[in-house]
Amino acid sequence: MLKIIDTIEGSGFPLGFRFSHSNHRSSLVLDQAGNDSIIVECRAMGDHQKESIVTEGIHGAQWRMTSDEGPYLQGTDHAPFPLGFFNVGLQSDLINRIVHIAQARSIPIDTLHLELDNLYSFSGSFFKGTGQGSADSIEIRIQIISKSDANTIRTLINDAIQASPVFAALQTPLSNTFAIYVNGKRRDVVGMHSSTSQDKQDPFKKYIKLPSPLQNNDDQTDLITKIPFVSSEEMQTMPSETTRIGLRVKGHSELNESTTGVKSETTLERPVGSKFGFKTDEFSTQSTAPSGISYLCAGIAFCYMTQLLRYSEYLKYKISDIRMVQVNPFRLTGSAAENNLQAFADPVDTHLFLNGEEADEVMQNLLTMGAKTCYLHAALSAKVIPQVSISLNAEII
Repeated sequence: MLKIIDTIEGSGFPLGFRFSHSNHRSSLVLDQAGNDSIIVECRAMGDHQKESIVTEGIHGAQWRMTSDEGPYLQGTDHAPFPLGFFNVGLQSDLINRIVHIAQARSIPIDTLHLELDNLYSFSGSFFKGTGQGSADSIEIRIQIISKSDANTIRTLINDAIQASPVFAALQTPLSNTFAIYVNGKRRDVVGMHSSTSQDKQDPFKKYIKLPSPLQNNDDQTDLITKIPFVSSEEMQTMPSETTRIGLRVKGHSELNESTTGVKSETTLERPVGSKFGFKTDEFSTQSTAPSGISYLCAGIAFCYMTQLLRYSEYLKYKISDIRMVQVNPFRLTGSAAENNLQAFADPVDTHLFLNGEEADEVMQNLLTMGAKTCYLHAALSAKVIPQVSISLNAEII
């Protein structure tokens, strides 16, 4: 039985806030050539509630983020669902690349409206061990008001996708790696790609106190918010036995010439779920909010943690704690100014910490089943090509 130390709602803290004083921006966010990694340290809080400390680059700012599940998975719905983090990350990072390249090429953009839908499916039976999550497609609709011609805007969007580390991860099948620690000792990984990196530190031992907001940090209270909305559809729960179901996550972002950050929204449209808003900072040299790439990496960890929690709860595994450290390496080459900015993604390296009374093979099975049923690990291990439509000055181009 998972130990419940605290809850999202019980702390009284915002759903997201800065955890460190560092304002350093990663080269990944500033569209500069180089290698860097987004590091996510995640823990299960109880039920479907989860918490992560996300470090934006090796020496970057740290952000505390929380995630939950809605009625679909019988969560408490207090914080965004994992797939929503991923959706917002894709939106914001693409806007980052569009704006940076447009500025480097002196392409005027008066307004930019972006809609992005993620489609996923689940086949087989989760509880019989035959379940498989998959990422089916990404649909992007971009509306731009600009004095530039259609060819210039088409080239801009294509180059922005090529310059996005998160889209590089989706378009390059990754052989993600894993390590497992059972009751403090690293064990061999069986049936999955084994991590070759050195041992990571258990977040429980690294953070001796629960994360809390920095003092005089009032401007961070609205980084992640729940948005009230009314739906004509009734919220449903996921069936325990199924042959195939589909999920659609919808998101949109708006940017105009006076905007210094990106405000994005995301919701689980099918089956219907709650709506959440995110604030990101893609343009400042001093970090004022998480970047889209940081939200996206948090979503990967949260999604994997959800599957671990579901599987261990159903099988009544005697597991008291679940934590992980996830390293997401990316690379950028070239430059926006020279029209050759290119992004690359390397395999995600996940170190899973489990504590409990189960045998090593049971813990190993949990690692494997979590990865098989995780929609976002499926997205990273496949090749997902986005479907993009562009509207310039209200005309499809």
